[in-house]
Amino acid sequence: MYLIRRLFSWRIANPVLSGLCRSFLWMLFGAFVLSLLLWGSGLKEQDLSMYTYIVHGIAAAFGGLTAGRRATNKGWYQGSLTGIFYGIIILLIGFLALDSSPSGIDLLWVLAAAAIGALGGMFGVNLQKS
Repeated sequence: MYLIRRLFSWRIANPVLSGLCRSFLWMLFGAFVLSLLLWGSGLKEQDLSMYTYIVHGIAAAFGGLTAGRRATNKGWYQGSLTGIFYGIIILLIGFLALDSSPSGIDLLWVLAAAAIGALGGMFGVNLQKS
């Protein structure tokens, strides 16, 4: 029992890294839900573009929230760094997997992820104090 408790109590000390891990867990959960929605309904893949942006926004927000909770101060900074890194990693995966070329709208998407992550980080720091 002690070994199981010790394995599951493992925590990442760096706020940005723990926020990124939480972001990707939320993104995986959202992708699973979207794939079930795609499988079970008559939607096509082209119809899911707005839902994928919503999933990425939720993932960036919860990643920023986690980073802000782990940080003692400057939650907006830790959350925005988490959002920037999350956006860049997602763009790199899309660039390498789908062979898509980066464009100007991608920079706007990274900035939006940084803003959502910063908002989550602000809430995360305040959740820690209560």
